[in-house]
Amino acid sequence: MCVKVEIEGVMMNVVSGYAPQVGCELEEKEKLWNEMDRVTESIPRGERVVIGADLNGHVGEGNRGDEEVMGKFGLRDRNLEGQAVVDFAKRMEMAVVNTYFQKREEHLITYKSGGRSTQIDYILCRRGNLREVNDCKVVPGESVAKQHRIVVCKLTMEVRKRKRVKTEKKIKWWQLRKEDCCEEFRSAVRAVLGSVEEFPDDWETTAAVIRETGKKVLGVASGQRKVDKETWWWNVEVQESVQRKKLAKKRWDSERTEENRLEYKKMTREVKREVAKAKQKAYEELYERLDTKEGEKELYRLARQRNQAGKDVQQVRLIKDREGNVIASEESCF
Repeated sequence: MCVKVEIEGVMMNVVSGYAPQVGCELEEKEKLWNEMDRVTESIPRGERVVIGADLNGHVGEGNRGDEEVMGKFGLRDRNLEGQAVVDFAKRMEMAVVNTYFQKREEHLITYKSGGRSTQIDYILCRRGNLREVNDCKVVPGESVAKQHRIVVCKLTMEVRKRKRVKTEKKIKWWQLRKEDCCEEFRSAVRAVLGSVEEFPDDWETTAAVIRETGKKVLGVASGQRKVDKETWWWNVEVQESVQRKKLAKKRWDSERTEENRLEYKKMTREVKREVAKAKQKAYEELYERLDTKEGEKELYRLARQRNQAGKDVQQVRLIKDREGNVIASEESCF
């Protein structure tokens, strides 16, 4: 089983496996390792992989000849099944994490039954991500099954921060709706182009002149959104009442008196009244502007916003068949 999780923009693949026991047929064991190869190879190189599996083998103590995939701190001697684990790690460029941390034997034993105690449960990760692993040990006393103990691996992922891409500030072309700005801009462009009525054939030159003149005459935007889409009706009165409500909530949280409770309830009602008045005033102004082009655009924007907010599911992360059942296997696709 492979579970894919997104952590801070990094994809983490957690693979769980269960290998056949020592007495099983060789063909059954080879089938398991072929499947492990297929799953691991299907994961892109840029994604993290952690394999936690009961591999029913002993990788043994020491790492002579296998330094690239093992540490020195395994347990006892290696057997054929343990060699299969090491060979898999070499093929997939992974490391057997359990063997890199020196622990007491009690923190290495993953399987205990009667008088037998061995290490057969392992955690593997890509060799390139081994430096992110802080610790790996068995928790004595805790058990998953009757004989198996919990193996805990602690790691700290190194997430590279994406560089901020500088976006070019937009020219305030909307200022051309004003007659005086429009006339000033037109005069400035003609002055640069030689006071001619028609623009030259070279569009690249003309476009550059228009842009530069637009920056000088109309100015550029700061790049920050000044109006929140959800609170386009927000005004000073609402903001002040919200601040008073927050202060009342802090007083009520710090000192649970009846006076503070009543004050907080009063501020809550006041905020609701101010919001209702602000919305009514904003919509009245919007209705007055509906005849203009600007008002029409604003109305369409609000309609799109309400339509999007009314949808229950914003993203679909599963596939269903024609009957509406979630597809959970390849066979279900056909």
